[in-house]
Amino acid sequence: MTYIFFALGFIVLIMGAKWLVDGAGSIGLRFGLPQIIIGLTIVALGTSLPELVINVFASTEGNTDLAIGNVIGSNIINTLLIVGIAAFIFPIKVDKATINRDLPFNFVITLLLLLLANDLMFGRNNSINRFDGIILLALLAYFLYLTFFKSSAQGGDDSVSIKQLTLFRSVAFIALGMLGLYFGGKWIVEGAEQVATDLGISQSVIGLTLIASATSLPELVTSIIASLKKNSAIAIGNAIGSNIFNILLVLGVSALIKPIPYDSKMNMQVGLLLIGSLLLLLFIKSGKTKRTITRWEGLLMMFGYAAFLYYSIFLQ
Repeated sequence: MTYIFFALGFIVLIMGAKWLVDGAGSIGLRFGLPQIIIGLTIVALGTSLPELVINVFASTEGNTDLAIGNVIGSNIINTLLIVGIAAFIFPIKVDKATINRDLPFNFVITLLLLLLANDLMFGRNNSINRFDGIILLALLAYFLYLTFFKSSAQGGDDSVSIKQLTLFRSVAFIALGMLGLYFGGKWIVEGAEQVATDLGISQSVIGLTLIASATSLPELVTSIIASLKKNSAIAIGNAIGSNIFNILLVLGVSALIKPIPYDSKMNMQVGLLLIGSLLLLLFIKSGKTKRTITRWEGLLMMFGYAAFLYYSIFLQ
């Protein structure tokens, strides 16, 4: 039964996040909130809600290896697999805001995560502590500030679509969404403990691979559909935005609940994430097709993800 609820938890969790975003977005429209604010808060938060809920449960129950593995694994999937597949299907033409703001910011906060987690160099135990969590959340507020004013200057974000529901349906969606997030997150964390025990592997590996893959499925499907419609630029925007929220919001909140001990073995995966973030910048800034991620570059990113999986499962 634990395995059944573990698998069911992912469906319930992802559907719960969707219902909550739809309901809250509709309430926001009803009370006159501008679409840009709803897009930058409620909708953007929705992409990281599954990771956030899993990490809150993991942190409160002391499963900190699962919490850090979930975020790093999700970001590696976003950077290497989702962007790689999208570019392989149809080359990604990257917009100026992503090049000048999002990609450099994503690289900087990934480097910051590596520095914050490795406290041994400062004579302390490796961890992401509560003060680190405050730093991450402050940077999230700064990023939202930059994004809001940039989007306002450009007249908003037309890519965000928010459904207008009746008040009753909006409240019902929010209630169902919260229930889905609660039970889905609880079942996943409990199942992860059992899977790790039965297979004899660490919870960090479960978080890096199985849980990260499952929670990233909606973004992967969305990116594939967008690429098939030759609108692959959506893929990199969603992926990088999710990376930023995962590090700043998910880890920030998790660390405030309970400091997250950090195993230095995880530096290999964080280093790969840092290399992947740097490669995206290099691909866009260099070569004959500037501002574009080509099919060959997408294929290279996919090989990088395969190498990450092999190392995490068989060598770590």
